[in-house]
Amino acid sequence: MSKRVFLIVLDSFGIGEEPDADLFGDVGSNTFKSCYSSKYLNIPNMKKLGLCNIDGVKEWAKPEAEPEGAFARLREKSMGKDTTIGHWEIAGLVSPNPLPTYPNGFPKEVLDKFSEMTGRGVLCNKPYSGTEVIKDYGDEHVKTGKLIVYTSADSVFQIAAHEDVVPVKELYEYCKIARNLLIGEHGVGRVIARPFIGSDGNYLRTPRRHDFSLVPPQRTMLDCLKESGKVVMAVGKIRDIFAGAGLTGFVYTKNNEDGIDRTLEYLDWDFEGLCFVNLVDYDMLYGHRRDVDGYAKALTYFDQKLPEIMSKMKDDDILMITADHGCDPAFTKTTDHTREYIPLLMYGKNIVPKDYGTRETFSDIAATILKYFNVKGDISGTPLDI
Repeated sequence: MSKRVFLIVLDSFGIGEEPDADLFGDVGSNTFKSCYSSKYLNIPNMKKLGLCNIDGVKEWAKPEAEPEGAFARLREKSMGKDTTIGHWEIAGLVSPNPLPTYPNGFPKEVLDKFSEMTGRGVLCNKPYSGTEVIKDYGDEHVKTGKLIVYTSADSVFQIAAHEDVVPVKELYEYCKIARNLLIGEHGVGRVIARPFIGSDGNYLRTPRRHDFSLVPPQRTMLDCLKESGKVVMAVGKIRDIFAGAGLTGFVYTKNNEDGIDRTLEYLDWDFEGLCFVNLVDYDMLYGHRRDVDGYAKALTYFDQKLPEIMSKMKDDDILMITADHGCDPAFTKTTDHTREYIPLLMYGKNIVPKDYGTRETFSDIAATILKYFNVKGDISGTPLDI
C-alpha cells in the first residue's frame, strides 16, 4: 500500500515563547494560551491527539489522560520568525542568518531602480499594517497611479495597488521586477502583491494576493522526495514559499475552509508522497489583526473538520499538524509574528502515542518524513522513531 503524509501547517499557531524571545522583543508571547482564554475555543480533537500534553502547554492547560497521538514541542533553530524561514526549516533547511528587514524603509537606490523599471512612482516606503496602509495611502494611489510600497517586521517587500488602477496581472509583473532586483544584500524573503478594491477611503484587500519568494538556497525535503519519484503536492501558499522548488503539483486556496476542502479531496487520491498544506487565515486574518476570538473560532473550525480528515486516512497514512512561528493575537508590544515554539501532533494507524518532549529544530519534521519514505537527503534534523 502507498505511504502518504499529510503535513498541515496552522500558520502562526505558536505555543509559547522560545528561550531567545528577548532577542526578538517577544517575551511573554503565547499564541495558543491567548486563544485558550477565548470562550469560542473548542478543540477536543486536537486535545485528544495530545496538544495539551506538550511541554510548556501541560503546565497551564489540562492534559489528556490517554492521548491518541504522538506529540512534541519544536524549537526554531533559524534566526528568524517569519513564514519563509519557518517553512524552510520545517523542510530541513536551517537559516543561520536572518533575512534582511527594513524598519526604516527600503534604500533610495532600490526604489529609484524599481520606479525606473516600472514607470511608476512609490508611496509610503515604511513598515505598515496592510489594512491601514490602503486606508492612509489609497486615495493618493488612485489619484496618482503611484504604487504603495511597504514592509513589516518580516523580510518582505509588499506592493499594494487598486485593481482598477493597476490590473492584477500588471501588479504581478511589477512584483517580478522587484523580485529580480531584491537579491544578494537586499534579498528579502518575499515580494508580495497586495491588490485591493473600493473607493474614497473605503478600501478592501482582495484574495488575489500573490507571494514571490526566494528560491531556497539549499535542497529541502521537497527536492529529496520529488527526486525519489514521490508526489509532492502543495496546498495554499506552500508553492510561493518554496518558489515552486521540489513540487510535483500545487493548488492555491481562498481561505482556510478552501484549504481544508482541497486537503479532503487529496485524501481521496491514490498516490505515494507528501501533501503539504498551509492554512494562512490564523496569521493573516486573526494574528496580525489581534483578533483573539476570530483566531479561536478558526481553530475550532479546523478541529471540527479533523474527524472527517482522519476518517479518510488509509492504513499507512500519517497526519502531521504543526505551525511555522507564532503570532500572538493578545500580544500588545507588536502586531507582527512572535518568536515561539511550535507544536507537532502526529496521528495514524501505525503511530504509537508518545511524548517526544522538546526538539531542537523544526527540521525534525523533514527528517522524520524522509525516514518514513526511506528517502535519503542531506538536510538538517533528527528523525523521530515512529
